[in-house]
Amino acid sequence: MKEHEIKRVQPDSIAEELGVGPGDVLLSVNGHEIEDVFDYRYFINEEYLTVAIRKPDGEEWELEIEKEYEEGLGIEFADALMDSYKSCRNKCIFCFIDQMPKGMRDTLYFKDDDSRLSFLQGNYVTLTNMKEHDLERIIAYRMGPINISVQSTDPVLRCKMLNNRFAGEALQKIDRLYEAGIPMNGQIVLCKGVNDGEALKKSIQDLMAYMPVMESVSVVPVGLSKYREGLYPLEPFTQEDAREVLAVIHRCQQACMERCGLHFIHASDEWYLLAGQELPQEDSYDGYLQLENGVGMLRLLREEFAQALAAAAAVARPDTGHKHAQTVSIATGVLAAPTLQELAADFMEVFPQAKVQVIPVVNHFFGEMITVSGLLTGQDIISQLKGRDLGDRLLLPCNLLRSGEKVLLDDVTVDEIENALQIKINIVESSGQDLVSCLLQGTGMQGMVCMQDD
Repeated sequence: MKEHEIKRVQPDSIAEELGVGPGDVLLSVNGHEIEDVFDYRYFINEEYLTVAIRKPDGEEWELEIEKEYEEGLGIEFADALMDSYKSCRNKCIFCFIDQMPKGMRDTLYFKDDDSRLSFLQGNYVTLTNMKEHDLERIIAYRMGPINISVQSTDPVLRCKMLNNRFAGEALQKIDRLYEAGIPMNGQIVLCKGVNDGEALKKSIQDLMAYMPVMESVSVVPVGLSKYREGLYPLEPFTQEDAREVLAVIHRCQQACMERCGLHFIHASDEWYLLAGQELPQEDSYDGYLQLENGVGMLRLLREEFAQALAAAAAVARPDTGHKHAQTVSIATGVLAAPTLQELAADFMEVFPQAKVQVIPVVNHFFGEMITVSGLLTGQDIISQLKGRDLGDRLLLPCNLLRSGEKVLLDDVTVDEIENALQIKINIVESSGQDLVSCLLQGTGMQGMVCMQDD
């Protein structure tokens, strides 16, 4: 029987009322053995529960509980998944983990392909690790959406790309999920000369058959680091390539809109920047279903920034900030730098006493073809900003940091960057509102805008 150690009990919760505490062990719910967090969440949704607990001294309690349907018990476990993580068995030709240098922390080399993380964290999974039992539970528990790393709907090509002879068969699980009405999102990592061109057209056409149960599909360019020795030979996309990819996607979007009123297939922001084309308008993103894949991130940032800046301008006084104006620097990846430079210009037009400079940081650690800010390292930031006039404060995006910590990919901390550059650092959350708020700290306006929002 699986047992699950309780790490914490929330104050004023049902569990605390009944005397459950840290160190206790959950044995069962309504007689059911709990395999993992999904069993737990499913079985506690009843109004009447019998929960078996073992205390640290070995005494077993049987708790009879009456509660509201779907009301939680207030229990947190030592392991959020309540089980071990399933590692990836594929050897994908585009896998970024295989393109990392040696000597980084161990957790960065773990390849997960656990369908449960798709629901918990939004991860994209290949379905090659999914057993029949896993599939049946997803359908029985009505879980969704599940995010699927498709790459190609051609079984032979998919086997080649994932280096797994069962990768083609795994596509049949999409049919099962579709028939059960389980919401899905898809992703295609596009590799030049492999799954682009006619192969991309076929994949999109095949996936359109799953609309609207499959709610969206993103197309993202493969990320290529400089550490590819011995790996499958892949080339970067050119501007002309990007324009061809966008032409295919835009044509398919028109067909999807006519069929079910959704754009469905979406290009990540990189394609538009590489092609030298304007980002789509907000209504083209169907509610931003694929932000985690970089689809619409820059458009959403622009929209949120514009709204927040307009709110600040509405309460600004002509003389606001003259005594408190600061020079602020923003460090970011090469990809987002042009957009942030435009937003900085908009901000300085409203607040002419402010000075904001945007500094694109080239990714020497992974290679210059990696342009997203989330893969920047502390050592690149320090080496490229040291000795520059950064003004009073430096803003860094939150996606540089390990979740819940102030540590970058190379284990350099925010404090170490502050010490090396001798400047105060503010971490900016992903929203445009937070960016405006950080910039307003140098104008004396932040408090006024917050009061208006309240």
